[in-house]
Amino acid sequence: MILLRRLVFCILLFPGTMGFCQDQRKADSLLLLLREYPEAEQDTILYWLSNISFNHTNPDSSLYYARLIVDRTDDPVYLYQAAYNEGVVHRLQGNLDKSLEAFFNSLEYASRSGEIRKEGTAFLAIGDVYSVSGAHQNSTTYYSRAVNILREVGDTENLAIALFNLGDEYLKQDSLEEAGNSFEQAGALFENLGYTSGLAYVIGNMGIIRAGQGKDSLAAENLNRAIGILEEQEDYYAISDYLPYLADIYLEQGDPERALSYARRSLELAKELGLKEQISLANQKLSELYEQLGNTDASLRHYKAYVAYRDSVNNLESMQQMADLRTNFEVSQKQAEVDLLNQEKRTQRIVVIATGVALFLILVLAVVLFRRNRFIRETNRIIEKEKQRSDSLLLNILPEETAEELKEKGKVQAKKFESVSILFTDFKGFTSFAEKMSPEALVEKVDYYFSHFDGIIEKHGLEKIKTIGDAYMCAGGLPFALEDHARKTVEAAREIAEFVREAADSLPEGQPRFDIRIGINTGPVVAGVVGTKKFAYDIWGDAVNIASRMESNSEPGRINISEDTYKLVREDFECEYRGIIEVKNRGKLKMYFVN
Repeated sequence: MILLRRLVFCILLFPGTMGFCQDQRKADSLLLLLREYPEAEQDTILYWLSNISFNHTNPDSSLYYARLIVDRTDDPVYLYQAAYNEGVVHRLQGNLDKSLEAFFNSLEYASRSGEIRKEGTAFLAIGDVYSVSGAHQNSTTYYSRAVNILREVGDTENLAIALFNLGDEYLKQDSLEEAGNSFEQAGALFENLGYTSGLAYVIGNMGIIRAGQGKDSLAAENLNRAIGILEEQEDYYAISDYLPYLADIYLEQGDPERALSYARRSLELAKELGLKEQISLANQKLSELYEQLGNTDASLRHYKAYVAYRDSVNNLESMQQMADLRTNFEVSQKQAEVDLLNQEKRTQRIVVIATGVALFLILVLAVVLFRRNRFIRETNRIIEKEKQRSDSLLLNILPEETAEELKEKGKVQAKKFESVSILFTDFKGFTSFAEKMSPEALVEKVDYYFSHFDGIIEKHGLEKIKTIGDAYMCAGGLPFALEDHARKTVEAAREIAEFVREAADSLPEGQPRFDIRIGINTGPVVAGVVGTKKFAYDIWGDAVNIASRMESNSEPGRINISEDTYKLVREDFECEYRGIIEVKNRGKLKMYFVN
């Protein structure tokens, strides 16, 4: 029967999400962030580099940014991602020995990081390389390991891929029943995930099974249906795999011209996409077709091309290197097991000796343990009380989601938010007031206002970012995205302005009265935690700078908003167009007052 050649899926690195291909636009946007914020936190830089490396469509650039990660950190999580990205690039280029070495490195880093899911994806990638190299026994072993781990951790996306590829290996061994079972499981998962291309792959491979069973009409129907879906998805890699099977079916049905047409189309697609493996297979199919049609010159020409591409992908030296890699890995695993057994024997001897000593000391320690137990209970009570106190303090500094991530992982991953409304306030003439008031009175006055501001933004679901002197900064739309964050931010600003007016009116004559300026802008930001000791949740981006300019160009008692914010709230509030105003370091910007 005709053996199926493996399909390639692109698998994203964070956090277990399945993607359909690299995204150069995403890589370009992250490169802009990298240039704009070169002094960002280490974890933020590493996160950007990992995604740039994966999404960059230029192989040399992808490898360059992966190696930058290796130069900047010894964190096994990021080293896993760098090694995995290198493996993907070498795999797509047909450098199977380098790809396998990189994926085995990623497996080692995954093991060191303690993240079982990453071990599953590394096993899956190793199975892919062995599959392409023709080492089907090895690929079946590693796919099976991947399936077991990914099913255990509930990684549905990668489990679907592992099941699909395991079915592919069974198909190559003519185990049609096992192949069909794996494909059906994968198809059910793809359907639940809404992954249209994945379903098309299953349909196409079931067509290959039907061809192996001699059901040519049903096989052709399945393959044509799969190709139609994949053309809509612009997934031409898989199409170049399926076309040779259709060529065989139409040749058997006595339609050689149509068979040649499908084989030629497969070769054209493979050359256009630069796929060495598919170029080799298409040339092999054309050689077979021309031989059966009696065109020996064309058959020989395509056979030579088939051999050349086959050897470039699957040379003997590379196969030997890959076999050595697998042997070294398995030997190291066995050696680790032997070392563990020896350690257990030594531990058992120590336990026997320790048990004898312990029996002698038990009577002496009885009274001490009683007192110790009482001391521990009291200590645990104090520790629990302090833990609750520290948790409460942490929630006052960071959003709840961010605080939980910091406690769990010891660090916080920076996140990008596409649309956030930033609010700045500032007291007019604060410096002159500060010169006339005692430090104690000044702090008490500022605390009085900011405490009320805290209550107002909490009421409207906004997040306090920080205060600097008499400036107060908050934002709507993070750490959870909200569709109406601009409206809520403007409502909070109106309440703040009203509170400041009422506070001023209630003061006796002669007491200093604060007037407030408020500015709001809406746009994308990057949010994260800065520092390693005194944590601070902060946001960065051009939208923050513009929000600050909106405040500095506002007037006492007024709310000044940018054009981006105005577009989102113009149906909810009466706004007054101020015109185009020159802003320091920003040029001319349109501004509006909220009445």
